[in-house]
Amino acid sequence: MAKRVMTQGAPWRHILCFALPVLCGSLLQQLYHTADTLIVGNFLGENALAAVGTTNTFAFLFLAVAIGFSAGNGVLVAQHFGAEDENMVRKDAATGILLLLSMGAVFSVAGAVLSRPVYTHLIAVPQLILDDTVKYFQIYSAGLVFQFGFNIFASVLRAVGDSAATLYFLLLSSLLNIALDLFFIAVCHSGVAGAAWATVISQAVSMAAVWWYMAHKYRFFRYRIRDLKWDKHIAVETLVIGLPIALQLVIVAVGLSFIQRAVNGFGKVMTASFTVGQRIEMYLHLPCNALQATLATYTGQNVGAGKMERVRAGAYQGVLISVVFTALLAVAVWFAANRISEIFGLSEVAEEYCSAHLKAVAFITVILSVYVPLFGVFQGTKHCVVPALVALGALTLRVIVTYLFKDSAYFGRSIIWWNGLFGFCTGCIITWSYYLSNKWQKNPQG
Repeated sequence: MAKRVMTQGAPWRHILCFALPVLCGSLLQQLYHTADTLIVGNFLGENALAAVGTTNTFAFLFLAVAIGFSAGNGVLVAQHFGAEDENMVRKDAATGILLLLSMGAVFSVAGAVLSRPVYTHLIAVPQLILDDTVKYFQIYSAGLVFQFGFNIFASVLRAVGDSAATLYFLLLSSLLNIALDLFFIAVCHSGVAGAAWATVISQAVSMAAVWWYMAHKYRFFRYRIRDLKWDKHIAVETLVIGLPIALQLVIVAVGLSFIQRAVNGFGKVMTASFTVGQRIEMYLHLPCNALQATLATYTGQNVGAGKMERVRAGAYQGVLISVVFTALLAVAVWFAANRISEIFGLSEVAEEYCSAHLKAVAFITVILSVYVPLFGVFQGTKHCVVPALVALGALTLRVIVTYLFKDSAYFGRSIIWWNGLFGFCTGCIITWSYYLSNKWQKNPQG
């Protein structure tokens, strides 16, 4: 069995070394999305930018399911890896791979079928950009099976402490995606369809590459087809652990869909501005999300090794790292907000909206960094329902205040970016109250 990488030594050092590749990988993904937005906005115009941008929330709904159930399987792999049970690690991963690939195939079909009614009625996309929005997402849906596959392989690798590997494959995917974007859009003049095909192809290549790496690097992941056996108990446990994690992200996606609907109500200029603002906002979320993923693996391995005192120490140190990194990014975004808004091909009015959006979220996201890493501790101890409930409360409040104040004299359209202040403060209070109660330490392997 390979060395248990997180069960000995200074917690902060392991957490930082594990989190940096996760953070860099997430950064690469966001750089791709930013490049994609720049390419679409500058080559195809503001209407195409709004069409592609408005697919983000529905796309995230499917990604939430992929991340959630992959993370659920990763908790099992991490705990058995920490307990040095190689046979169970192999069984856990095999069942997770079969489960996620099957789900990806189903959602590929569902995404293509549901895209028009969802964008027409639920998200209420303006008629001017509706056809491009649906066209983009129907093609994008074809790659969901590859997206699900990549997520389960990446989750398994992180569970055994190999967070650096996925960084290389995300780099491959991002560079390929940008190159194909330029080829399909600038050379072939394929419009939004070209941007979608670039994403599908790069996802397929990255999934194949990470599967090859996993099989060649780790002997216990060298599966032949007949070795990929379904274990009902493991599948059920993966679903039980993963469902609250997926639900947490689905709640975010659904909540953002309602906020997107409010954004669309202000017209395509606001929609285009919000598209850019959301892209940059995701950069601010990177540190706390990376620390959440890190603490889930760190906690799982140490629970498997029976070292709860290390979990407690790691939780505080992980939150501190999250706050420091987020604060540094927030300062950079605050001072660069006007310049950032100018480079995406937006109109003058959209630039004004975008700059205000970025300055607000630069401040608000620091609050998020104070509590989201603790979600990883709850996930690693199989107390995954708590993050879902926190997300539900925070997003519900954000949606309520958005619709309550969007037509008010005081907030108006600015509530689109200030709603996070209400939600994140509430989430912070609930999360820390639960952590300090020590209820998350009960039956961590149960």
